[in-house]
This record gives sequence, C-alpha cells and structure tokens, in this order.
Amino acid sequence: MQKRATTKYHSGGLWTNTCCSHLVEGKDMETYMHERLQHEMGFDCDLKFAFSFHYTAKFDNGLIENEIDHVYTGKWNGTPLPDPTEADGYRWATLNEIKTEIEKKPDSFTYWFKEIIGRL
Repeated sequence: MQKRATTKYHSGGLWTNTCCSHLVEGKDMETYMHERLQHEMGFDCDLKFAFSFHYTAKFDNGLIENEIDHVYTGKWNGTPLPDPTEADGYRWATLNEIKTEIEKKPDSFTYWFKEIIGRL
C-alpha cells in the first residue's frame, strides 16, 4: 500500500491502496491502470478484476467525491519507486495486519481504502 503524498488535494498523508486514479476520457481501463501503476509506484504487474463499488465521501477541504471504484489485485515482488507527487512512501502488509490497524487507527487510512478492505 502507499501513503498518499501530503501535497495531494485531499486525504494527504493517509495510507491507501497501492494505486488509484480517475479514468481519463478516451483511455481504456486495462491500459490506463497499468500506466498509472507504473507512474505512481514505478512498477507494473498482472492485474485481476476483484469488484466494483460506489461511495460518496465529504472531505475536510469541502470536496465531495461520488465515485464508482473498480478494484484490481495483483502480486509483485520488488522495490517500488514511488513518484513523490503521488506517494510519500509505501509498505507491505498482510490483509489481516491492515484490518487490525484499521480497527485501531481508522483515521490513518483513506475512506475508500477502508471500504475496499472491508469487502476483501
């Protein structure tokens, strides 16, 4: 997972999924998600569709997100090279470790990541 850059327009400094973005008009999902993974974290891997979900969230800066997220999973073993405009860091954790940490420190994670983890 990655720690969002503190300079992001919302949810900066929070732990979240390894990569996320808004699909650009004219791009196809399969191509774009690999481009974004390479851009944000400096690697690529095979990805498998897991599920989609809808959420609405209000943020401290007044923004409201009303999104449909498409969640993909993949496995990769190496050293990521995060783009500092996207991520302040990364770490490896098991699903059980993440669930335990979310229970103890929910404010350390993005809204949507908690939704994703709750569905896995």
